[in-house]
Amino acid sequence: MRTPTRARNKLIAPFVPITTAALLLTACGSGSDDTVSAAAQADKIPTTDVVSALKKDEAAAKLLPSGTTDLTIAVSVSGQPPGTSILDDGKTLAGQDVDFANAVAKVLGITLRTEQASFEAILPALDSGKYDLGVGNFGVTDERRKAIDFVTYINDGQGFATREDSKLTKVTDLKQLCGLNVATGAGTTFEATLEENKRLCTDAGKKAYKVQTYNEQGAIWSSLQQGRSDIVMSTINGLRYSVAHQQGVTFLNEFHRLDVGFAFQKGSRLTPAFQAAVNKLIADGTYARILKKWGTTGSAITKSEISPPELRTP
Repeated sequence: MRTPTRARNKLIAPFVPITTAALLLTACGSGSDDTVSAAAQADKIPTTDVVSALKKDEAAAKLLPSGTTDLTIAVSVSGQPPGTSILDDGKTLAGQDVDFANAVAKVLGITLRTEQASFEAILPALDSGKYDLGVGNFGVTDERRKAIDFVTYINDGQGFATREDSKLTKVTDLKQLCGLNVATGAGTTFEATLEENKRLCTDAGKKAYKVQTYNEQGAIWSSLQQGRSDIVMSTINGLRYSVAHQQGVTFLNEFHRLDVGFAFQKGSRLTPAFQAAVNKLIADGTYARILKKWGTTGSAITKSEISPPELRTP
């Protein structure tokens, strides 16, 4: 595979603005009631600047391939904090992944050219060299490590949420979902986990659960609120943020923890520099400030790693 070490001489401002129209192209559902507008989300999105004062770290920057001045990053815009969202100006991206990417770029002294891409499209596009790296709360799994390299920056994972009137109180076994409609994101580890384990229900002589996939977080929550879905499987941090900002839903429990990282083409020469940059952020306190901003301090890591083995549930 080719290594994405392309360097560009023209510097582009970090995170090129994305139009509202482009954001809406990612929506999925049966109609306008299945989407959450950028403006509706914007008043819930923290905007404290925790990145701009950072200075270049020469030791980390020296680990970049020679001549690297700017890189193309693919960003998955979920519309739901702490994931990447769009502010009410219709162009500015904000989110935990955005802050981490901008912080690393500052430490490495490079500029990021941002392109929006759907979550499920980013990882395959890295292999073709279309992007140098991608962010979108990508969990590090053994299956993904076969084709993608990761530099970890947070620990998140899989969890469940449901309506407050649900009889479910905790999901420790997927057989508890038998016969239910489960909403989740398309192309995610959640979809893969659910599809791979449907047989647990049929093997037990029960009706299999139905996996309902959406490309936009607003559609997932609308489906739950309107009774088309019985339960949501998504990121632990995303679920906790969501239930704290809407009525009638509750977080059930964590199901499986996963490291989360920047994604790169397999064999990329960029990974050592990004690992050093994340570790620099951890050491100087910037890392803790980013997590505090997004309310995710419980997902902190002590050091960044390159493509570690998938975390296994005890």
